[in-house]
Amino acid sequence: MTSSRRSNVVIALAAALISLLPHAAQASPHRGIDVLDFNIHTGIGADGRLDLARTAEVIAGADVVGLQEVDVHWAARSGYADQVAQLARMTGMHSYFAPIYDLDPEPGRTERRRYGVALLSRFPIIRAENHEITRLSTVDPEPVPKPMPGFAEAVLATPGGPTHVYVTHLDYRPDPAVRRTQVAETIRILDQDPPHARQLLLGDFNAGPNAPELAPLLARMRDGWAAANGPGGGLTFPAPAPEKRIDYVTFGGRLRATRAEVPDTQASDHRPVFVTIEG
Repeated sequence: MTSSRRSNVVIALAAALISLLPHAAQASPHRGIDVLDFNIHTGIGADGRLDLARTAEVIAGADVVGLQEVDVHWAARSGYADQVAQLARMTGMHSYFAPIYDLDPEPGRTERRRYGVALLSRFPIIRAENHEITRLSTVDPEPVPKPMPGFAEAVLATPGGPTHVYVTHLDYRPDPAVRRTQVAETIRILDQDPPHARQLLLGDFNAGPNAPELAPLLARMRDGWAAANGPGGGLTFPAPAPEKRIDYVTFGGRLRATRAEVPDTQASDHRPVFVTIEG
């Protein structure tokens, strides 16, 4: 049996188990799920102060959270903390971490240095995977585009059925070439899910909704902000006085967005985007 077929069998079995849970008869398949995407800037706010408790306060009201720029024992800038474990503990949520970088310890330390994206969820995680997409390293002094990890997928046991949640961080450089490649690879991974699968793609796309390189992705996945509020608004960067909308909650399948907002917080150099998803 192929890995794809095995995954589909696991998801089907999980869906059957969800339907047998005591609350399943009362749970509506149209129950709203509050979804947040937040580039947390390793817990360092717009004021330059490290305060992960402040980050936790921002995300505590959501059911599903995608995070970018997360440190796990990475450096002194974040106190060598395991930020994923700390945020999971502070919010009481399940967690999955997908490192982009996994490096040897710094001199005098024993923990591996890891940095990447993470997912937090109030719903059980059925399975998770760290996919590779093309990246241009920020730690290699002479980088070349190559496949690297850090594109997270987790299948969650949500009330309406299993939901595939992806968390990504696309290339930040003005030249869109790497982002264009990443978009094509992202769509190929999304297309591996069963037809009509419930899908969420959360991320810092590092480009606005009218950027040509994002067009194929935003044709494949619906933009939560635009679906709920129409075009315009929703600016997320920089946090003190946002000028760009580069952070997204997108969705696919038979889902719909009923509410979207950008909370006013200085807990990062980005503001988060918050979308209620139903279906």
